[in-house]
Amino acid sequence: MSIADAVARARAYLAEHPGEARYRDAHARARLSSGLVVDVDGPGGESLRTDMPRGIGGTATLPSPGWYLRAAAASCVVSLMAIRAATLGMPLAPGSVEVVVDSESDDRGILGLDDSVPAGALSVRIVVRVDPKAIPAEQAAEIARWAVDHCPVTEGLRREVPLELELSGS
Repeated sequence: MSIADAVARARAYLAEHPGEARYRDAHARARLSSGLVVDVDGPGGESLRTDMPRGIGGTATLPSPGWYLRAAAASCVVSLMAIRAATLGMPLAPGSVEVVVDSESDDRGILGLDDSVPAGALSVRIVVRVDPKAIPAEQAAEIARWAVDHCPVTEGLRREVPLELELSGS
């Protein structure tokens, strides 16, 4: 099934069953492995490992959680661009789109040195490169804006999302 067909089927189904559009996402469970190396898994067998930079006690042998956040944003935007282009009848060829996400941070926040400094990113930059042979620049810009606006990762970075902390014993 093509991307456009899958999206059309999903949209039609949710239009008929709007109550099924909202759900709790699959969990990610993290466990401290050693030092600051953390193993993360999910209910479907998903897994990844993180580490922190040497400057704060990690070994820097694995990506940091912040890098995974930027990677999630980049891959989400590329995916949403492919979805949008396919639904507009312009499927993207492999390698025709590249998204680079970086951010600016201030370590005083994560280390608790200044409570007025956020622990997370101060700003996020998304750079989208589209092969001009793939789609015209004006359409590429519209598709990129649509993707950023509809990507759950970037959308979650832009707004305050309610966060619950629940502590429980083993």
